Amino acid sequence: MKILTILNLKGGVGKTTTAINLAEYIATVEKKRVLLIDADAQANLTGFYGITAPKQDNFFGIFVTQEPVEPIIIKKNLHIIPSNARTSKINSLIEGEKNSLYILTDILHNRRYTEIYDYCIIDCPPSLELLTLNALCAADSILVPVQCEYFALEGLSDLMNTVRLVRRSLNPSLELEGVLLTMFDGRTNLSLQVAEEVKHYFPGK
Repeated sequence: MKILTILNLKGGVGKTTTAINLAEYIATVEKKRVLLIDADAQANLTGFYGITAPKQDNFFGIFVTQEPVEPIIIKKNLHIIPSNARTSKINSLIEGEKNSLYILTDILHNRRYTEIYDYCIIDCPPSLELLTLNALCAADSILVPVQCEYFALEGLSDLMNTVRLVRRSLNPSLELEGVLLTMFDGRTNLSLQVAEEVKHYFPGK
């Protein structure tokens, strides 16, 4: 199972839209089995699929039980672990625990997931906290959506520094899957300039 974390520390750049479309494509067109995780307390991904907050089988439940939970089946090849407001309590829940950065890693590498799914896609909150670090430690790679607007690269260097630190000391196998330009409008000079800047800073990615 390949684990892909979708993350940008800036909000409103299209993380959730990217997660949904990518998961739908892989499940529907590529016919792969996908586990889609909503790790954001705002629960926009969960809301998109019309899922009401389940009591136990949700992202918060993973950290409470520290065991795999039963995903909600949306389509034959697309299953979701939804989120709700309680997800915001995860950081205080696991703070100080001995294995606090690897709880999600241990859970996702459980045979109940690895033997069922080909891909796991994690939609992260726009903040750097224990929950986000768990997603980075668990991931094989990270995909960074970047909105084509004036402050597009603002905070991106901080994120990449964090990725380098995680790779150096916590998850040596973490790779940059790519930087995805979102809300691109080829008719505007701004979008074209942002695209060129991103290509310059992330050649080949």
